[in-house]
Amino acid sequence: MPGMPVSYGCAVVLTPGAAGPPDSGFITTITQTTLTAGGMPLAVAGSLCTMVNSLSGVPYPLPIPPMGVSTAVTVNGMGLVRMMDRIPAGPGVLLILGPPAAPFVTDSTPP
Repeated sequence: MPGMPVSYGCAVVLTPGAAGPPDSGFITTITQTTLTAGGMPLAVAGSLCTMVNSLSGVPYPLPIPPMGVSTAVTVNGMGLVRMMDRIPAGPGVLLILGPPAAPFVTDSTPP
C-alpha cells in the first residue's frame, strides 16, 4: 500500500491477535540507521513491534516480515514500512497505523 514512512512509536494492530481478538502495539526497535527522516531511522522489514495480548495483557515481540512492505525503497535489502501497509505476520495481518515519520515523503509504489 503506498504511504508515508514510519519510525519509532508508530501504532500497529494485529488482526486476529495471538489469542483471537486484535492485539495492539508499537514499533520499538528499528534494525537499520542508514535511512532517516528528521533524524529518526525509518522502519524496515525486520524491525520489531512490541505487541500487547488483548486478553491477558502480556507483551510479546513481533518482527515485521518482508512480505507486504515496499519493494521499491529498500535499505540493505530490507523494504521500507509505510503507513497503512497490511503485512501478513504471525497469526494474522499487521496493519501499520502511524503517525508518519516524514509526512512530506511518500512512497507511491505498491508492495
